[in-house]
Amino acid sequence: MNDPKTYVEVIALFDSDGELLPLTIIWEDGRKFEIDKVLEVRQAAAMKAGGQGDRYTIQVHGKNRYLYFERPPRISGSQLGRWFVETR
Repeated sequence: MNDPKTYVEVIALFDSDGELLPLTIIWEDGRKFEIDKVLEVRQAAAMKAGGQGDRYTIQVHGKNRYLYFERPPRISGSQLGRWFVETR
């Protein structure tokens, strides 16, 4: 059975207010998807994949998608967390 979480690379920006803004998703095979817009950020559970994190409602190519930022129990060095999407 496939893992319901697909961890992805994300190019993101910390703005001057300290907000973490994802800009581009890089898939496992190297494909890049520019994020048109961040519509909402909230703490939410990943219903299909399990776990809790910051759920970004994003728009990519005009379609709304969820992108999750999963924080580790303890932040260590530069390891702040990981990005994932739910696999359909």
